[in-house]
Amino acid sequence: MEITALIFAVIIGVGLYLILKPKKQIVTLMLTFSGAYLLSITVLKLLPEIYSKGGAHIGLYVIVGLVLQLILDFFSKGAEHGHLHAIDMHRFPWALFVSLMLHAFMEGLPLSDHHHHELLWAIVIHKVPIAMVLSSFLMFYTENKLKAFVFLFVFAMMTPLGSLSGDIFSFFIRYSNEINAIVAGVFMHIATIILFESSQEHRFNLKKFTALLFGVFLALMV
Repeated sequence: MEITALIFAVIIGVGLYLILKPKKQIVTLMLTFSGAYLLSITVLKLLPEIYSKGGAHIGLYVIVGLVLQLILDFFSKGAEHGHLHAIDMHRFPWALFVSLMLHAFMEGLPLSDHHHHELLWAIVIHKVPIAMVLSSFLMFYTENKLKAFVFLFVFAMMTPLGSLSGDIFSFFIRYSNEINAIVAGVFMHIATIILFESSQEHRFNLKKFTALLFGVFLALMV
């Protein structure tokens, strides 16, 4: 079920872009909602579990995750939080590709602990608008549509691969709590950037604020 949900999240995002061509405002609202939901689940569910299992220095791993995502952002140009910046498309953006795949792989690692149902759905909800943004970017800048779909297919498979790897490889099993702490830091960075960037020039926007509150409320309910 987990693998199916993760793959279908990307398929839904790509399909929504290809069929509906949603306006930027709609995608921004979806990003705001998904960012609020992901941040709330991380703070309410993932972090308390990590700290209850971890030692005195577990917080250091959370900070490592924050810094790691900051480094990945430099190469991915903000793809993980739906705000792709200028990229030279005269050649294939390998830095974006590798950093985004690494991020997607890391997202799946905590899901190897199969009781993280809330986190699973937070990642699924997050992937839908991200897949829409990636589809828009790739279809606009890439003349070779087959290459674009291959990129999206690999992106769809990386998070399930991370989940499976967390079950199989002894390194991920042995250091699962430390890895989960790093991933929590990654989630916190992504979610807060989404929320900050959704408020342009620090202006109050009722629609975005409502989407944010709805994301937090849903996280509290589950």
